[in-house]
Amino acid sequence: MKIAIYGQYYQNSTEPIIKDIFVFFNRNNIELVIESNFLVMLHDKEIVQREYNTFSSHTELDSSFDMLVSIGGDGTILRAATLVRDSGVPILGINAGRLGFLATVQKENIAAFLQIVIDKKYTLSKRTLLSLSCTPPNQALQDINFAMNEISVSRKDTTSMITIDTYLNGEFLNSYWADGLIISTPTGSTGYSLSCGGPILTPDVRSLVITPIAPHNLNARPLVIPDETEIELRVSGREENYLVSLDSRITSVGNESILTIKKTPFKINMVEIPDETFLKTLRSKLLWGEDKRN
Repeated sequence: MKIAIYGQYYQNSTEPIIKDIFVFFNRNNIELVIESNFLVMLHDKEIVQREYNTFSSHTELDSSFDMLVSIGGDGTILRAATLVRDSGVPILGINAGRLGFLATVQKENIAAFLQIVIDKKYTLSKRTLLSLSCTPPNQALQDINFAMNEISVSRKDTTSMITIDTYLNGEFLNSYWADGLIISTPTGSTGYSLSCGGPILTPDVRSLVITPIAPHNLNARPLVIPDETEIELRVSGREENYLVSLDSRITSVGNESILTIKKTPFKINMVEIPDETFLKTLRSKLLWGEDKRN
């Protein structure tokens, strides 16, 4: 079995998790290939001593890998997705962060969960992604032009709201007067969109969510649309530029630009461990059932 390792370091609390993972895989003779920057950090902090083969680009992840293990929080998984891309390599998220919906494996009983992995008793949850194109072309959006959680537009260098003219499959939907607009996948529905009042979608729903950020027109509400819809955004405001974010990657775009958003032709495979399902994660993270009346 060949596994890629990618991670982020969260002070000393992460060290026991990383050590447990490496001890387990080495004990079971699993071939490990470590993301180069992560391995440098592990050596610097003396968390691991031995040398490993490394990778540093998405071009090095191919079908020879059984899985990529992401150590960190949900943000780490979103960055891992930019390495996996359309290779089909499944991602297993081990939660070393705080509130996470994607990194479902908790630090307790890591060995038991990893045993399930090497026994291949897991399932795959296929996650929809969004792609973005810009007219005229924007260099910052050329290489990594996709997002697993959401694509959003927001105001820049001003406290004034922006106007986002929105079209669905070429038909005008609405002009949102707001601080911004979020186009979310089902995976991202528990992220930024949720904090702005959007609905929660289960990962297998074939839908997207359009959620305004602090809309001035108070009758503007989150809208669920089919994921085959092509979305076109035209943004205007008092400043010459506005911000576009693809998950955690942000760039500045000019007012005259036209953004086209649609579903990517590929999906990300997330590893789902038995008894660590999306619904269980919802109950745990949102404290459903914790009311004393239950």
